[in-house]
This record gives sequence, C-alpha cells and structure tokens, in this order.
Amino acid sequence: MDQNIEVKKQSVRRTRRSFLVAAAGAAGGYGFYRWIDRADEDQLLQEPLRKALNVNAALAKTVFDERALAPTYNVSESRELRVNGNYGLKQALVPGSYRLQVVGMENAKAHPKYVNDVTAWDYQYVAEEGKYEGHDTKVAPKAEDPAPNILPAFAKAMDEYKKAQGSKPPRGQEEAGKSDSTLETGTGGLLLTMDDVTRLPRHEMVTQFKCIEGWSEIVHWGGVRLADFIAAYPPAKNAQGELPKYVYMETPNGDYYCGYNLKECMHPQSTLVTEMAGKPMEQFHGAPLRLHMPIKYGYKQIKRIGLIAYTDDKPDDYWTKLGYDWYAGL
Repeated sequence: MDQNIEVKKQSVRRTRRSFLVAAAGAAGGYGFYRWIDRADEDQLLQEPLRKALNVNAALAKTVFDERALAPTYNVSESRELRVNGNYGLKQALVPGSYRLQVVGMENAKAHPKYVNDVTAWDYQYVAEEGKYEGHDTKVAPKAEDPAPNILPAFAKAMDEYKKAQGSKPPRGQEEAGKSDSTLETGTGGLLLTMDDVTRLPRHEMVTQFKCIEGWSEIVHWGGVRLADFIAAYPPAKNAQGELPKYVYMETPNGDYYCGYNLKECMHPQSTLVTEMAGKPMEQFHGAPLRLHMPIKYGYKQIKRIGLIAYTDDKPDDYWTKLGYDWYAGL
C-alpha cells in the first residue's frame, strides 16, 4: 500500500515536471516562430530564413564546388519536357528578329557584331499570341489594380517615356517586376544571330530536369555548351585582372531574368539548348535558345534568352525576388 502511494507521488511530480517542460518548449517555439514572422523581409522572405538559404548555398558550393556531374541516361528513357511557366514567352517571336545581346565581352568593340546600344534592338512578335497549354502553380493570378488617380505631371512624364520607348513593350510585366540588373539605355555589346551561336560545336545529352514543385523528367537535349560559348565570347577582366564573378541572363524585353556564378556557367553540362527530343524547340519551351543546367532547379533554367551579360555585381533573379533561393543548387 505504501509503495503504491509513493509511486503515485513520483508520478504526479514527473507529470508536473513534464508538463512544465512541454509548456516551456511550446512557449519557446512559439516565440521563435513569432520572432521569424515579425522579422524584416529580404525579397519577400524573412531575413532569418534568407540567411539560412545563404548558409545552405555557401555550404553546397564548398562541398560540391560545381564539380559534380548530373547523371546521364539513354535516349530511350527520355520524353518531351512538359510545359511549365510562360514568363517572357507569351508572344511568339518573328524568327528573323531574334538577336542575342552579349555584354561585358573582352575587346567587344573590335568584334564585327558590336553595336553602341544593344538595348535599341527591337524584337518583333507575331500579331496573335501563342496558346499556352502548360500550368504554373507557384503564383496565383494577379488581380487587376483599379485605375490610379494620376497627377498631370506624372501622366505627361509617362507619355514622354512611352514616346521614347517607341514600339517596345514596357519591361518587367510579370509578378516580380522589372529587374534591377537590366541594361541601361546606351549599353554597348554584341548582337548575335542564331547562326553565330549554332556555329559552335553541337552537343547532345540526356539528363534529368528537376522542378522545385516536386516533379522531374528525363529529357534529350541538343545545343551548345555554355562553356564553349563563353570561350568564343570571353568576358573582359576587371581592373584587378580577374574574370567577373557572375553571369546575368534575361528574356527579350526583360520579363524573366536569372543570375549565375561564372563557375556554374562553365560546368561541362551547362548547355544553351536549341533542340529538345531531337527536334527544334517550340515557343513555350523557350525557342530559339534556352538554358539547361542540370545541377540547378528548373526555375534557374531560363527560356528564350535575349541577353547574356558578364558582371562583377551579383545579378537580380526573378524567383529570388519572390522568396526563393538565389543559388538553387540540387
């Protein structure tokens, strides 16, 4: 009997202690959550979470150092990549109007394709928009804002801007807005045709495309190694005699954009793709030129590349602005 009483006393003490520990843990966890939730944001992500992503990226770069190769497969295992995301692709380009802008190249002014202002190039589009048969689950449709009450002076300035813009559409018309890394008017560089790109050695590979949404597909790619392109159109060195750290890419008219480390662009599997499944790419896969980088998630594999710029400034990135990881390594 005495033994049962003692057991009950110990049980009460331990139950009370466990409850107090659990309550303290719950309070601490809730406090930690509230601290993160109330923290200042860095590109739509709370600063502690953004710092965690940056730490993960630094760790991945230290461990892998862009050396690892993605697995390759037999062509028989491949399929045509599903369509997903149409940012910067909503209108079909007139093929002959396509030019690839290249900025920051070494001795660029001596190249026959150099122009004083690459931003002056006017891409042409077919009158009818293409039919988008893909999907995108990452961002809900953006509600139309009510017409603002525009001050006369601002309205006049906008009219002058549109007149200077000519027939070009405004930049940054998608969810993330205009890129902070887009080119200033008057930026010199090369305007390359697709023939200038496809004259480089052709390369094929079968690798896996991985989407951040959780699906993946094995795809047969054809095109030009990005490393071969960089060798043919090398970046200029900075004042310290060093190569630039980054590469920036965006679609024509700048609706979608991505930034990369130069080293990952030199990875042997990073490819400027012109063909998919043994045939030329279609509009919503990124024709005429897209990036496949199998060491990155799909949102870094920009479609319809209109600009490749070498820079020492870390480039802006579309999905990073919406809370995603800039590095995006697998």
